[in-house]
Amino acid sequence: MDRISSTNFLPEGFQGTRDDITEQIGLIWEQIKAPLIVPLLRIAVVLCLAMSIMLFLERVYMGIVIVLVKLFGRKPEKRYKWEPIRDDVEMGNGAYPMVLVQIPMYNEKEVYQLSIGAACGLSWPSDRIIIQVLDDSTDPAIKDLVELECQRWASKGINIKYEIRDNRNGYKAGALKEGMKHSYVRRCDFVAIFDADFQPEPDFLWRTIPFLMYNAEIGLVQARWKFVNSNECLMTRMQEMSLDYHFTVEQEVGSSTYAFFGFNGTAGVWRISALNEAGGWKDRTTVEDMDLAVRASLKGWKFLYVGDLKVKNELPSTFKAYRYQQHRWSCGPANLFRKMVMEIVRNKKVSLWKKIHVIYNFFFVRKIVAHIVTFVFYCVVIPATVLVPEVVIPKWGAVYIPSIITFLNAVGTPRSLHLLVFWILFENVMSLHRTKATMIGLLEAGRVNEWVVTEKLGDALKTKAGVKAAKKPRIRIGDRVHILELGVGAYLFFCACYDLAFGKNHYFIYLYLQAIAFFITGFGYVGTFIPGS
Repeated sequence: MDRISSTNFLPEGFQGTRDDITEQIGLIWEQIKAPLIVPLLRIAVVLCLAMSIMLFLERVYMGIVIVLVKLFGRKPEKRYKWEPIRDDVEMGNGAYPMVLVQIPMYNEKEVYQLSIGAACGLSWPSDRIIIQVLDDSTDPAIKDLVELECQRWASKGINIKYEIRDNRNGYKAGALKEGMKHSYVRRCDFVAIFDADFQPEPDFLWRTIPFLMYNAEIGLVQARWKFVNSNECLMTRMQEMSLDYHFTVEQEVGSSTYAFFGFNGTAGVWRISALNEAGGWKDRTTVEDMDLAVRASLKGWKFLYVGDLKVKNELPSTFKAYRYQQHRWSCGPANLFRKMVMEIVRNKKVSLWKKIHVIYNFFFVRKIVAHIVTFVFYCVVIPATVLVPEVVIPKWGAVYIPSIITFLNAVGTPRSLHLLVFWILFENVMSLHRTKATMIGLLEAGRVNEWVVTEKLGDALKTKAGVKAAKKPRIRIGDRVHILELGVGAYLFFCACYDLAFGKNHYFIYLYLQAIAFFITGFGYVGTFIPGS
């Protein structure tokens, strides 16, 4: 029996038009594929494989170092002098250094009480500590609440200063810089910095300050973050997996080998003389903390990471807040790399190996290559090879290396290993925004200095969830639909269908899953969602 073509069921005029258009598209594709698409895609594959190898070697290197650190027990107390600060009968409290505690905040209605309360609860001689609340809030009601909270603690005998300014120039960096100008700061030896959602334990200063007191070469002591809302939703679990690797491996390796790592902007204590020698706070990028750390390192100062000391804080649980945070964390380092690479190369105070570590490992591989290869290779190039079977990706590049990299990233959070597939898919989705932000930073394009404060919810989510609304709130489509994710999802879905019909590599299994992840994210079904937040 002759096979019946589906075109027989269509009107003749439409059928002819459709066949003509299909033939023209097919002809154009065949004409440009061999001379243009195939060579370009092969070049892209080679570049992506080279970047994958860079990332692979860097991950393996750090894995080996962290294993050696754990095996030989190179704890901070063994590498540097540390002993409890002893009371001095003659000097009294004068034996304790003067410590400034800075809390920069901006419209932090949900968490200001937690952070101020935790800072005021730090165990340290009351006449040797100053709490400085740097309030850049633009909402008068929130400003009044923060000021009242400061007055409440001041009435209890806490030396707390409420500081405001008439502009937000430089954002957080500007606020910290302005805070250091006050006359009472000149009496301080060290400055501890906590963002508005961070809650240090009372013994935080007892465990960090001795490192700075007894080791003159240390300019910074950084503590680890502990996430109080990691179980709030699947998105916060994914963030925990990524950040645990950063703190468990990247910070530990940097501290143990080159005594350099990027300051996390909070939960750390600086030697004020080191901060000043490095040039103080600058607002030339959106990662003022990393900028300061690199400049201080180039002056010869060493950094110490204390992984056993954890400070509670909150992960962004809404997708909107997380996107803004990731834009800043990806764009800022790329832009800082552009600004500082030659300054690092010309520096004469640090060793060649430390320069290589900062330029290649810290900036190029981790802050640029990692973002670009994740999106371009796994979400663009691999799907494209489905449409162009002439271009073949070796199995070691498409399967083995990515699998090892993924495993090495995931071991930092053993409790979430069963979520590994979800983490891979989510990280690939986020790589779209990180790659875009990285390119903006490298090229100094339009949003290079965009700073949106990460929204903190505190207990607001629980409160809103526990109250039954009388009327279901209206949800604006623009709050939930994300065109970029939907576009990439459609591309991946098309490639998956094509591979299922004509391909031989079975990429369609991965492509369908990744397309679904992009669609879920594109329609806003990720993270918590609070209408009107």
